[in-house]
Amino acid sequence: MDLKDKVVIITGASSGIGEACAYEFAKRGANLILAARQYVKLCEIADDIHKKYEVKTLAIQTDVSNEQDCKDLINQTITSMGKIDVLVNNAGISMRALFKDLDIEVLRKIMDINFWGTVYCTKYAFDHILNNSGSIVGVSSIAGYKGLPGRTGYSASKFAMNGFLESLRNENLKNDIHIMVACPGFTASNIRNVALNSEAKPQGESSMEEGKMMTANEVAKNIVDGVVHRKRNLIMTGQGKLTVFMQKLFPKLLDKLVYDHFKKEKDPLIS
Repeated sequence: MDLKDKVVIITGASSGIGEACAYEFAKRGANLILAARQYVKLCEIADDIHKKYEVKTLAIQTDVSNEQDCKDLINQTITSMGKIDVLVNNAGISMRALFKDLDIEVLRKIMDINFWGTVYCTKYAFDHILNNSGSIVGVSSIAGYKGLPGRTGYSASKFAMNGFLESLRNENLKNDIHIMVACPGFTASNIRNVALNSEAKPQGESSMEEGKMMTANEVAKNIVDGVVHRKRNLIMTGQGKLTVFMQKLFPKLLDKLVYDHFKKEKDPLIS
């Protein structure tokens, strides 16, 4: 796919992977609709991208957990741009708490944003993207292939996203539409700082070594390349590929390895 003059919607575009994707798509000539709750930051990013790359940009304040917001996002995109070629479902939130300790509201919030946000945006954009033989992307996680300790809600939401997009892909096997599940490894961004604790409040400080992780820019380049080449599944790290492989063949051994890995977190939840 040549991205010149394509219209790309990116949710969760005010920081991290979403913001990096916005710059990467713009660099390749795409026009952008940027969606997030942080409207002021979103407008600053849109303005900067427009000045740097001279592409059309529009910031739309959107809470993807709100179905009407998602419907309005798609309608405003069609009104302003006339079409949709690519939807990047990137908006997401994480968590860090043991299931036995958490308020059930944690899981509800995670599912509303990570899963239902993807469903709402995809539902209202689908016909427009299908008409243009475009792409739907879900920014998922290795946590969507392997359940992670202390991340029950996050893993559940990503498993749900993966299943939803895979089913959608199979429904449209005979249609010219591209559906990609993108799974970064651990990425240096603010997602862990705003991850919900057991009381559904941001935890504030990351429990991991951020310096050893992929950068958001690296992830964005992989995602945009995946759209260009119409990839099916995008697992971006050797660790991620090994995890998916071992989950199929050696799940019990992987359970132990994952447990041991998360036992080494700062202020570990398991011992």
